[in-house]
Amino acid sequence: MPKIVDHEKRKEMIAEATWQVILKQGMKGATVRNIAKEAQLSLGALRHYFSTQEELYMFAMNLVKERVLKRIEKIVASDLPPKEKFISFLEQLLPMDEESRADMEVWLHFTNYFLGNEELLDDGIREGIENALCFLDCHQLLKDNIDIEIETERLYALVDGLALHRIMDKNRPTNEMMHQVLTKHVETLFK
Repeated sequence: MPKIVDHEKRKEMIAEATWQVILKQGMKGATVRNIAKEAQLSLGALRHYFSTQEELYMFAMNLVKERVLKRIEKIVASDLPPKEKFISFLEQLLPMDEESRADMEVWLHFTNYFLGNEELLDDGIREGIENALCFLDCHQLLKDNIDIEIETERLYALVDGLALHRIMDKNRPTNEMMHQVLTKHVETLFK
């Protein structure tokens, strides 16, 4: 009897192997051969799922975005008060644990690799922040005369800056410091 393979799960497993290779060896080490070895697959089996290295990279990159989005959806569905929910949403974009740190490191490698192709590099973070601010504004939770466009850019820069600093130095800023920085800024926006 033939073995039943869940092809989507297998593709995710290959993407996760890609992340592991990238975390260990960077993009230069993320060859099809090294990825196949990490995934414990033959080159032919890997090629069955991804005909090109670019296709594999795109799938792996999009899987990072999907996983972050799932964490955000959990926060959005929670019963937290709006301000705490917004802060928690922003924290999902930061490397505050091993999983989110790995996501961020892999994303930075992909960003560098695909530099110059803005379509591929759209992480959705700016749009997500803008949508959240618009929602809060429509529900009259933000202070009057908040410029959504400027606040979107400020928060986007703040989140990116905190994330980059944390990736560059595992000890700074701490989770508590990142939480305090976000909280202090968000408090300036809410009524």
